[in-house]
Amino acid sequence: MAAVQRLLRAAASGGAATAAARRCMTSLASEHAPPPPAAAAAAGERLSRRPAAERNVQWVFLGSPGVGKGTYASRLSRLLGVPHIATGDLVRDELASTGPLAAQLAEIVNQGKLVSDEIIINLLSKRLKKGEEDQGESGFILDGFPRTVKQAEILDGVTDIDMVVNLKLREDVLIEKCLGRRICGQCGKNFNLACIDVKGENGLPAIYMAPLLPPNNCMSKLITRADDTEEVVKNRLQIYNDMSQPVEDFYRGQGKLLEFDLPGGIPESWPKLLHVLNLEDQEELKLAAA
Repeated sequence: MAAVQRLLRAAASGGAATAAARRCMTSLASEHAPPPPAAAAAAGERLSRRPAAERNVQWVFLGSPGVGKGTYASRLSRLLGVPHIATGDLVRDELASTGPLAAQLAEIVNQGKLVSDEIIINLLSKRLKKGEEDQGESGFILDGFPRTVKQAEILDGVTDIDMVVNLKLREDVLIEKCLGRRICGQCGKNFNLACIDVKGENGLPAIYMAPLLPPNNCMSKLITRADDTEEVVKNRLQIYNDMSQPVEDFYRGQGKLLEFDLPGGIPESWPKLLHVLNLEDQEELKLAAA
């Protein structure tokens, strides 16, 4: 795809590509002022209601750490037949390889630093190129990218993002959910021991999320992530909130942002997400063919 080639060039040129993207966005902004919030929300709603067959599935999933971006993005990936690309997985795959970036990435991660925009763009462009050439992939669902307006501008300059789904969940529920996460040290599967049953108050919705319990053979092998402490989780959420607002505003101004408040766990949220994305028929066809 031509977008992949442009993305590769953007990764190679770094700051120049970003500056060009910014100039492009500035020019567009001067010609077409961003719609007011109400108009932007309406545009996002109209976008989501278009039939799936008429849509270009090049989507971005935003949301706080632990909200479930990976869970819902991967389900939609299987439903729509497009790859779910998580930048965290791209970094982990590169770290496990003998590629040229592995040593550089290891040093960055070990020092607790943020991976640069240039490295993320490089990894993403490699993944898109490989998918197109080896598997004939068309479309994608991005998870964990873009994290900054700079990244959004680079991405906007090289490919046409169709829709940005922003998953939202009460912060007190998010914290409880993150503290309940466990990983089986043997099979590597993720579970959650938290049974969340929060009453609605002060204008916030009631939320119920059943625990995702492991089978008996995994119970004694569960591990808590070292960074899943209340202090670390709260700090992660604060950092995310500070960084995400400009990105949300960027896509809201383009009429591409679809806000989705999770009403509960997967059984409660999945059908409603399919409804707002106008994909109920898509799942019925998938189930009928299974």
